[in-house]
Amino acid sequence: MEQHTCTTDQDNVEEKNIKKLSDAQRARIEKNRQRALMLKQTRLSTRPYSTERPGSSGQKVKAPAKVVDTGAGFFLEEEEEEERNRVKVKHAPGPVIGVDNLLCENCEKEFMDSYLHTHFDVSICDKCKENEDDNPLITKTDAKNRYLLKDADFDRREPPLKFIVRKNPRHDSWGDMKLFYEPQVYQRAMEVWGSEASLEEAHEKRTENREKSKQRKFDKKVKELRHAVRSSLIKKDRGPHIHEFGDEVYNEANDEYSKTCQTCGHVSSYEKM
Repeated sequence: MEQHTCTTDQDNVEEKNIKKLSDAQRARIEKNRQRALMLKQTRLSTRPYSTERPGSSGQKVKAPAKVVDTGAGFFLEEEEEEERNRVKVKHAPGPVIGVDNLLCENCEKEFMDSYLHTHFDVSICDKCKENEDDNPLITKTDAKNRYLLKDADFDRREPPLKFIVRKNPRHDSWGDMKLFYEPQVYQRAMEVWGSEASLEEAHEKRTENREKSKQRKFDKKVKELRHAVRSSLIKKDRGPHIHEFGDEVYNEANDEYSKTCQTCGHVSSYEKM
């Protein structure tokens, strides 16, 4: 009975305090109360399950939440405060990208991806690549010798030729090889030389120049060899020259005799008593 009387007295005090407030203050209190209820309902709708932890007896006991003062005349649990401060970001749905299949240049069948398309941007499927008799890849050295191209034709001329890098099969310590797609190299050669006839003419000219260069080197070696032989002969005959005269010849007009050296051609004339 006494407890009921205390509760009634407390309610009367609160009613008197509320009556003393102005209309603006009462409206503000009601607004804050409605806001707190709205936040609580939002939390319950997004997180309907309460945070629980196992108790000492094995039963789940709800963990006590930290109370936060909102500064508006009401207290909220910490979870409610987090929900109130949380900003929901809405992302626009991404575009739907359609996948277009590629068409093989050889068999004219559609395919998704292939080795040549990935590395050289060539629309040829893997099956057609395996059926080819010759390897479509060529090293840079062979490409330069076969199509008479320079390094700038591979790297600086637009667009640069695509290539893959592989270990040298002859020796592991040697540098890596650059493998190019030969049809693309052939196309680049046609851009440089203009036609196959011009490329063939350049090959013939290079072969001719190579033969001339070999002949010049050969003539130079022969000349050096001759010079070496002559030098060796001169060194052997550096001593005093001894004439080797032939038969004696009589000259009736001058009434004298003469002898000619068979080595140097010197003529010695003399008279006999």
